[in-house]
Amino acid sequence: MAKNNNAAVPSAREALNKFKMEAASEVGVNLKQGYNGDLTARQAGSIGGQMVKKMIEKYEESMK
Repeated sequence: MAKNNNAAVPSAREALNKFKMEAASEVGVNLKQGYNGDLTARQAGSIGGQMVKKMIEKYEESMK
């Protein structure tokens, strides 16, 4: 199966990258623009976990 990195909404890519950088900063991981293959699985997971946490918080706020 071929990998497809094309965003369904091209303008969303920039917003998601900004969101990822903010989440990384909040958990103390230094991300650089572009390739970050030197991150440990723990660092990458903490960034993803922070992103999910923030998305859930936003959703819960919208339900009030």
